[in-house]
Amino acid sequence: MKPASDPVDLTEIADSNAGGEAPRVSVMAGKLVGSEILKIAASIRALKAGGADICDLTVGDFRPEQFRIPQLLREGIEGALAAGQTFYPPSAGTPELRSAVRRYYERELGLRYPETAVLVAGGARPLIYGTYRAVVDPGDKVVYPVPSWNNNHYVTMVGARGVAVVTGPETRFLPDPDALIAEFPEARLVCLNSPLNPSGTAITEDGLRRICEAIVDENRGRASRGERPLYLLYDHIYWALCFGETRHVTPPQLVPEMARYTVFIDGISKAFAATGLRVGWGVGPVDVIKRMSSIIGHVGAWAPRPAQMASAALLDDPQAIADYHGVIKAGISSRLERLHRGVQALRERGLAVNSIPPMGAIYLTVQICPFGKKTPAGQELRTNEDVRRYLLDTAGLGIVPFQAFGFPGDGGWFRLSVGAVSLEAIDAALPRLGSALEALR
Repeated sequence: MKPASDPVDLTEIADSNAGGEAPRVSVMAGKLVGSEILKIAASIRALKAGGADICDLTVGDFRPEQFRIPQLLREGIEGALAAGQTFYPPSAGTPELRSAVRRYYERELGLRYPETAVLVAGGARPLIYGTYRAVVDPGDKVVYPVPSWNNNHYVTMVGARGVAVVTGPETRFLPDPDALIAEFPEARLVCLNSPLNPSGTAITEDGLRRICEAIVDENRGRASRGERPLYLLYDHIYWALCFGETRHVTPPQLVPEMARYTVFIDGISKAFAATGLRVGWGVGPVDVIKRMSSIIGHVGAWAPRPAQMASAALLDDPQAIADYHGVIKAGISSRLERLHRGVQALRERGLAVNSIPPMGAIYLTVQICPFGKKTPAGQELRTNEDVRRYLLDTAGLGIVPFQAFGFPGDGGWFRLSVGAVSLEAIDAALPRLGSALEALR
């Protein structure tokens, strides 16, 4: 069909909210808010486009200038494209990748699952959403610690009743088992993430065991009463990125009965710096995975076939994985340690900063709390947002306050992400941070 020579200009109509009408979107859509992290990142991109020198420690992403994907993964995608692997994959994932995930979990985590327990999707997010949709009905109780990533938004999307269990620095922002367990009655889903986004800390074996034993006990009682079970969403997308003496643990490893109630969330995005390739997988009870597959199939949230084929080959090559992790983990760990040592040096100078030693993932938890002091322009710093804006404007430092992860209050806690910055950028930013804090009165 030949286009009209003079197109109809719909700009004004499309950009109008037609004031005076009844609400134009669903109740859920009206309640849902956008990501605060992405909003901050967008503002930093705009500053960079204008020529500003920003050390961007905001988005939990990797930049190829700092961290490349494994060569085997890149070559596998190129080969799959050359071979014409561009048509629809099976909605549950290619058999090759599902089988490779099964072998990967058995080899690396000591967990033997059937292939039918594995579901592949376009990254981890559809699998988290699929878990919520598969086991949570509107009004059901969902329990999660804060700070944590996006649970409040998923609760909104499924119409659940969210119960946020507030943590603190005394537990490295990990949930106190007793506080979490106290909320298990009437709950339908509990959500854990380890290593934790945003804190970069990891749950202990003893803490996880206690939580799992309580879930099993809760479900035995429910079974005797004919009630629906309590499930655990265990997001361990960062499990391959543990540092030092940190040892990753899983629920079924500690309490085998938890295989009936645990849905793992995982993928290549963090462990292989492949955030843009969109390959994730869930592993869990076969009946739940089957329902999740139907949900994700109708949404069409499938991982691209070439990336699935390449991921399968990578997961089946333990030497390639070991070689790659030897490089990427050293790079991430050196950046986190450089930041941590730098912040501690500023603290020794009497500045209002602190940090928690990194354990895993790509994040460092830092406290910056010069509250009550005034900037050279005369503004008093009262909130985390005040501090964030001041450091962005004065020190060229982009950071994310813990409020973006559902954490209440203005205690000066921030997430710093290192996947997109160089050691040189960190070394240059730390003196600017010190100077900005020393300039306060």
